[in-house]
Amino acid sequence: MGKYLVTKRVNGEFQFSLKAGNGQAILASEGYTTKAACENGIESVRKNAQDDSRFDRKESSNGKHYFNLKAGNNQIIGNSEMYESVAARENGIESVKKNALDAVIEDQTA
Repeated sequence: MGKYLVTKRVNGEFQFSLKAGNGQAILASEGYTTKAACENGIESVRKNAQDDSRFDRKESSNGKHYFNLKAGNNQIIGNSEMYESVAARENGIESVKKNALDAVIEDQTA
């Protein structure tokens, strides 16, 4: 089972990462000024990750592949790591879909 890991950045902002059952990070959030906003971000991932059209598939200037998960208002909720191939990126998207709903939240800020 996956988990959302909530951490605090050096600048005091909160962020989360969604990790697959094997511990690999599959989605990373932006920085949030409050923990409540970070938790809302997690709920937004749960809500939007089941809709394939919310995944914005991209290619970087160096030829690596990645994706952004967007909310209904087109705001980016989270982004992926860089992948070597389109197939690997698609596997990452499927992993987010699979893990997003049932992942537990592990708060490391307390």
